[in-house]
Amino acid sequence: MKSLQALAEIWALGGLPAAALDDIALSGGDPVFPSSFAVGTAAQATVGAAALAACEIGHARGMPRQRVGVDMTHAAVEATGRFSIDGQEPALWDPFAGLYRCADGHVRVHTNFAHHRDGALRLLGLDPATAGRADAERAMLEWQALDFEAAAAERGLVATALRRFADWDASPQGRAVAAQPLMTVTRIGDAAPRSLPPLAADQRPLSGLRVLDLTRILAGPVGGRTLAAFGADVMLVNSPDLPNIAAIAETSRGKRSTRIDLRSGAGRETLWHLVDGAHVFSQGYRPGGLAALGFSPEALAARRPGIVAVSLTAYGPQGPWAARRGFDSLVQTAMGFNHAEGEAAGDGTPRALPMQILDQASGFLMAFGAAAALWRQQQEGGSWHVQVSLAQTGHWLRRLGRIAGGLAAATPDLTPWLETTASGFGELRAVIPSARLARTPAGYARPSMPPGTHAPHW
Repeated sequence: MKSLQALAEIWALGGLPAAALDDIALSGGDPVFPSSFAVGTAAQATVGAAALAACEIGHARGMPRQRVGVDMTHAAVEATGRFSIDGQEPALWDPFAGLYRCADGHVRVHTNFAHHRDGALRLLGLDPATAGRADAERAMLEWQALDFEAAAAERGLVATALRRFADWDASPQGRAVAAQPLMTVTRIGDAAPRSLPPLAADQRPLSGLRVLDLTRILAGPVGGRTLAAFGADVMLVNSPDLPNIAAIAETSRGKRSTRIDLRSGAGRETLWHLVDGAHVFSQGYRPGGLAALGFSPEALAARRPGIVAVSLTAYGPQGPWAARRGFDSLVQTAMGFNHAEGEAAGDGTPRALPMQILDQASGFLMAFGAAAALWRQQQEGGSWHVQVSLAQTGHWLRRLGRIAGGLAAATPDLTPWLETTASGFGELRAVIPSARLARTPAGYARPSMPPGTHAPHW
């Protein structure tokens, strides 16, 4: 499937005017990274959809439409999320993370957070204080893959068995994901169209729009960062206690960054005051987590009629895994991508995709969905709920088709698209936005700053 066709299908899901598609220019073609999957197309189509939807908001605010260009290689490089701090690239994976052999196949374990790592080691019968990787490898050989996956899920841990595509397709969750569209943009309440702040000719299309970003692990932060690149006032809200990954330095570009303890009544009231001034509320916590604290999409719409709520999950809103935690690497493994890449390589050794494309494309889709719902709110009124999941993005990636000989492609040089800026984490070197807006270039007006840098008010 070509990028423009893929983008047009995404565009239709948002209910946006087809005439705007005349203003997108997509260049390049797969393969751009070594993969048998169309990872370049996935990056380019989702970046292009997000950028064009943002520009359509600008058009709804009285500005002429503007040309948007996206180069496939640049989009795929952006989707790597590569960055360095003070010249050093941080380690992306805990030593215990990765693929393990078991009695009847393989299991992938995600251990970047200490409580997930320690829980997995205890499940293997090991002491987290003394165990090494070799101990975990030996212990995993005693387990059946599906048994370990189920036991981990029961304990709130994150691990998945390696499957073939056929195994995933035949599973109850695979069937549930296949029955759903790539994403949904749904009206959830009545509200009059909300007036947006006036937009000057030289302002980026989302200038003056306020976004609450309650996300932590890659996809959601990428979505918020993308909205910030198109001018939105994005406030990242972190818990004082929950851990973050190193990528927060890269994904916080363009955002304010605050801390609120939602376990306290005062903290929840602070967040409600922020909701009162927000246009978008984006969250990627475990399914039901924020709803239990009172911040369901319906509660947000009741408090702030006309708001756009954006929800990210690992496996989608339907099926037996709807409430299950998950990360890109695990969803790749569960859905069959790791097995398929190994099969395409000819050696059968399971291998990951060349970037966390499910996370990255889902983040761009979150930004697209937010902009599309804002546009529809302007046209129709109402409050809106956008739902995106890593598994639905994965199912869509499969539909983009395979790339013959794609694994032989060379990894491109990232240098042309890197910039160095000061940040609250140190000297940050990261990829500039791949969406090129003809009149109001995308970029980050605020430097990346650590959680708690900014006060929790607009």
